[in-house]
Amino acid sequence: MTETTDWAGPLQGIRVLDFTRVLAGPAASLALADLGAEVWKLEPPGTGDDTRLFPPFREGESHYFLAINRGKKSIVIDLKSAEGVALVKDLAAQCDVLIENYRPGVMDRLGLGFEALSAINPRLIYCAISGYGMTGPLRDRPSFDIVLQAMSGALSVNGEAGRAPTKLGVPLGDLVGGVNGPMGILAALYERTITGRGRLIDVSLMDGMINMLAYLPQLAWFTEKDPLPQGSEHPNLVPYGIYPAQDGSIIIACLTNGFWKRICEAIGRPDLTDDERFNIIQKRRDNRAQVNETISAFTSQHKVAHLVELLTQYEVPHAPILGITEALSQPQAVAREMVVNTEHASLGTIPITSRPIKFPGSPQPTPTAPPILGQHTDEILRTNLSLTQTQIDGLRALKIVA
Repeated sequence: MTETTDWAGPLQGIRVLDFTRVLAGPAASLALADLGAEVWKLEPPGTGDDTRLFPPFREGESHYFLAINRGKKSIVIDLKSAEGVALVKDLAAQCDVLIENYRPGVMDRLGLGFEALSAINPRLIYCAISGYGMTGPLRDRPSFDIVLQAMSGALSVNGEAGRAPTKLGVPLGDLVGGVNGPMGILAALYERTITGRGRLIDVSLMDGMINMLAYLPQLAWFTEKDPLPQGSEHPNLVPYGIYPAQDGSIIIACLTNGFWKRICEAIGRPDLTDDERFNIIQKRRDNRAQVNETISAFTSQHKVAHLVELLTQYEVPHAPILGITEALSQPQAVAREMVVNTEHASLGTIPITSRPIKFPGSPQPTPTAPPILGQHTDEILRTNLSLTQTQIDGLRALKIVA
């Protein structure tokens, strides 16, 4: 493919039929849209995706929907009608990928499950995202982010030491669907180049959260104790966490003995580098209170800006604690074009977060704005199913499309 200024990304030419709503599924189709796929977001008549009703609003548009639906096209079809299901089957015949995040069995009852659509389009890659997956005793149970954080064990380690756990501020229980769904789809797209056939992909959000526990399961098995909340501290690495400054706080993270040496030099205590109490990771962990007191005694005497300058000079991993607005406007985010302006059909020019993956040497097109409800219904039916405007108007009169 010759890359031009119209190049959408490496998935240009891949067409996705998107049955997802709320967050876990839309995060997955968003990733594919960011990579250049054409995503048709299929929404029910009336309200559309549930998140279109989540406040706060601007001129009737929800902040939540805008956040996770850039780069997609909206088509409204009534799946409660036989004619609507027939239209969807015709669209699925032209797609490479289908993503849905209903509970297991719902799509089968609509006549739109993997077996039915695979018979129409054997090359279709069908990704089903659900809270607990397609098998197991919990497969039919509803789930939301906080439920998945609790069931996976992730919530149990989040929060301040000695206090009740708290949920993660970022909805990772849902967002793992946006990581594992696209990963499975991309692998299946590669496999299809060899086999010529699509496949069914079963993505469980709880499975994804258990995978996100990283080293914590091994820590539990090694120590025969469940890890407990430690706030911003690390169970084994010290110093690691939030330290006070004159005008706020700063993050410092020491992962190796080499970084410990740099920290000691930065705070004017090079003698601590080889101190028998602190010279290796295990000893710093065992003497956590003394290490943290030493670091805090230094940081509390300086302002955040000075600490950032000093720790940067000594190449110590650190960060000021930024609010969302400040994080989005910091020089690094600006340089990476992580916020761009785009034209929304009803709001005009709006800022949106941009693609997190870059392709150096290729054009980086600005994502299209999240669609208003049904914005692309006519376009998709005309262009892809060759329906005339008279036929589309007839379907609209019968409330099959909107």
